[in-house]
Amino acid sequence: MFFYEKKLQFPVKIATPNPKLAAFIISQYGGPDGEVGAAMRYLSQRYAMPYAEAKGVLTDIGTEELGHMEMVAAIVHQLTRNLKANEIEGSPFAAYFVDHTTGIYPTAASGFPWSAGSMQSTGDVIADLTEDLAAEQKARLTYDNILRLSDDPDVNNAIRFLREREIVHFQRFGECLRLCKEKMDSKNVYFTNPAFDKASSARPKAQG
Repeated sequence: MFFYEKKLQFPVKIATPNPKLAAFIISQYGGPDGEVGAAMRYLSQRYAMPYAEAKGVLTDIGTEELGHMEMVAAIVHQLTRNLKANEIEGSPFAAYFVDHTTGIYPTAASGFPWSAGSMQSTGDVIADLTEDLAAEQKARLTYDNILRLSDDPDVNNAIRFLREREIVHFQRFGECLRLCKEKMDSKNVYFTNPAFDKASSARPKAQG
């Protein structure tokens, strides 16, 4: 279902290595609000979505997050190319280097590896889309914090692009939630879960 293009969504061309900055940015690869979790969350949630429009939005954004994973990985890779040991010693990147050298590994800036415990796929329309809205805001916040710590214009250009896409995703999920509520019970959208209740009510109940 995926088509791969041999180019990034936004060019990443970093002239100056900076292991300290790489140690912060890796969090948007495998941190609790990073791109690995975003792609896994949306591409998993789409299966239970009862409405084609919502399923399409989750598929589109989940696929785009795979591209964002690649961008963040490219940023970290370029920030850590051709480093010497003395450039790593004493930097926040040193602990990462001990375990992964300069390979790309899904972890938070704090050192905690990526975990599915940082995401949910509940099979409930409102619960999942509300989580998605929060996820996009947390990702936007992380990019804001990276920009506060970075003085590299090459890095900042790419980070700003990613930040802007989080805002667009937030808007699309908001539209999607509104559309889904319009399709649900108009008196009480929490009365049933259309991803499950209609299907389950059609099945014969188990006999005691």
